[in-house]
Amino acid sequence: MKLQVNDKLERFLRVHKPLKIIIGGRGSGKSIGVADCMVFKMLTDGVSIMCLREFQDSVDDSVHNELKDSIVERIGLEGWDLQATKIVAPNGARTTYKGARRNPDSVKSVKGYPISWFEEAQTASAESLDKLIPTIIRTEGAECWFTANPEASGDPFSQRFIVPFQRELDANGYYEDDLHMILVLNWRDNPWWNDAQEKIRQHDFNTMPRTKYDWVWEGKFNDSVDGSIILPEWFDAAKDAHKLPHLKAMFEPQGAKIAAHDPFDDGGDAAGFAIRHGSIITEVHTKETGEIDAVCSWATKLSRDHNVDWFVWDGDGMGTGLKFQVSEAFKGTHTKYHMFKGSLSGKGQDNAELPYMPVDGDRDSDSKVKTYADTFKNNRAQYYIELARRFKNTYNCVIKGKYVDPAEMISLNVDGIGDIVSLRTQLCRIPRKPNAQGLEQIMSKEDMKKLKIASPNEADAVMMTMYNPPAQSAPIKINFSGW
Repeated sequence: MKLQVNDKLERFLRVHKPLKIIIGGRGSGKSIGVADCMVFKMLTDGVSIMCLREFQDSVDDSVHNELKDSIVERIGLEGWDLQATKIVAPNGARTTYKGARRNPDSVKSVKGYPISWFEEAQTASAESLDKLIPTIIRTEGAECWFTANPEASGDPFSQRFIVPFQRELDANGYYEDDLHMILVLNWRDNPWWNDAQEKIRQHDFNTMPRTKYDWVWEGKFNDSVDGSIILPEWFDAAKDAHKLPHLKAMFEPQGAKIAAHDPFDDGGDAAGFAIRHGSIITEVHTKETGEIDAVCSWATKLSRDHNVDWFVWDGDGMGTGLKFQVSEAFKGTHTKYHMFKGSLSGKGQDNAELPYMPVDGDRDSDSKVKTYADTFKNNRAQYYIELARRFKNTYNCVIKGKYVDPAEMISLNVDGIGDIVSLRTQLCRIPRKPNAQGLEQIMSKEDMKKLKIASPNEADAVMMTMYNPPAQSAPIKINFSGW
């Protein structure tokens, strides 16, 4: 058998590693290349292949057809038994197909297979990876090949196989150690790239938002969703903006130091905690275990340790019963507290009767000035839009070189943020929701879960730090110029 394979895949065939990962975007030939390699291994080494996917309701959802195309069309082999649910090589090597989601324990059956192939691995759950990887490592000589178009940077697959090795992958397109062999494979690496594919890529390059193009074609993270209010490039511009030499003095924090806590949801999600001082988000942390009162104690202790002036917590849902505990936690201290209600709407929301401060030229002099109640659906929308405005201002200053008052910006103190990647994923996946009354509205956590968007507890904590204490008489000023 003579195999023609992408040069970058040659080492994957020759060198043994327990975990072999190939990531990239559209047109890279990942699946075709690996299918050819699997067929080669079946015929030359006589090994059977376990083919995995996270979601598989039938063999039609598997790589079965890709392997058949490899045998019949690309390599041109004879004597293979191509059945409806499996493939059998002339030497008896065969394929098996399993979906992990319906039966997570099924991935442990890879123990009997020298080689496994997990296709569409970006959808793999933490549970599937936690069961699969130890099984592979404990099996002498076994390998599992993963092929994936990365999704969000906070996904289990990304956290396990991309984020820890990001620097090397960005610099070299490759990473290797005793356990891993990781390769970035994109359209420019495809030796069979053709004019028709290039026309499609060029069209997408000219018409797609750059972040979407980079995800589709370059295999970058998809850390935004349709209608997201904060773009990934805005977030990146805000990382340590207060440490830039030309901005450092102007970012000197002033005013109240505000801590915010987002308790557990009733769905068992993590709790979030954040602190803002001036225009700097100085701390962001998460806690995944513990009863709600124990987690509240964790948040109030962090607040006392950092000597905050205000403690704000989400009073919608399970947080509504924490007021006594919070009051006891800060008894005898200077720290004041406020129960935030993101669901408050209409004239019940913060700043409801105040004008939202339109920019000159936004309206005729005789027209009515809109209030916050005329503009926002509820407090959640009001404070998230303010946070998004500050991120955009920071981007315009840091990247575009425009002058913006640092009081109207936001900077993220990377050293004080427990997981900057997770925070990026959460903040860049907060979508707007259409509103029949023309109000600014943010999608609820419940609706986000339906779209498989993780609960943004850390992001919500950061959003709540936008709270303006009563001692500061000036309301939030939301500038819609260029929004």
